[in-house]
Amino acid sequence: MRRVPLLIVIALLGVSAGHTSPPSSDWAINATAIEACSCTHFCMCYFNSHPTAHYENGKTEHYCKFNNAYKVNQGHYGATNLAGAKFWITGDLGGDFSQGQMERALVTFDKATTAEQRQGLGDILGHVFPVKWKSFATAEGNIDTWTFDNNQAHATLNGGKTAEVKLKRFQGLTDEPAVLKNVPYWGTPRNDGFIMMPNEIETYREGPNAFEFKGTNGFLLTFDMTSKDIPGNKSSMSY
Repeated sequence: MRRVPLLIVIALLGVSAGHTSPPSSDWAINATAIEACSCTHFCMCYFNSHPTAHYENGKTEHYCKFNNAYKVNQGHYGATNLAGAKFWITGDLGGDFSQGQMERALVTFDKATTAEQRQGLGDILGHVFPVKWKSFATAEGNIDTWTFDNNQAHATLNGGKTAEVKLKRFQGLTDEPAVLKNVPYWGTPRNDGFIMMPNEIETYREGPNAFEFKGTNGFLLTFDMTSKDIPGNKSSMSY
């Protein structure tokens, strides 16, 4: 996995700090997330200021270790077309979201994305996730599997050697997907609902922050946002 050039790191500083000014370019994004984390199903982070408690090594810790694999369905940043761009975010939200301060995040761009797409996504992600990170980094890799249907979703980073998310549909009253609606997704104003899909596995396999969980939270979600949604910079979401 190769580190991203300095230009892209600079473009993504807004993600690290959370934007405090209106966007510099006209943009729009509609993207789907294959998402999983260490919390119990469904993700309590959307209803509480702290994640699930985990008992490890004789003590109780609150954390949310996550893998989010995204694909842009439609979108642009100025004249740059974002459709088809893929990126992966892994990290840990930490134990308390009440001050908008998260623990760590690593954004990995698919190798097929261009420098212009990465720069645009860097600005947009600062509005999608308007929070601060204690540790923030970027990288480049192959998001070689990214697929879903009504019954499952699967994404891999570098053939699964670096990270993998595999979800299976929650069985509702019928064979239709179970969907949670009317719940906001981070700083975005619109989404199609959280399709309940607990994970069969969600793992990050490289480095000192490697982790693996099975049978914990997972969902599929499509969100929509544009630069017009931020008049006067309304991007200061506090978790």
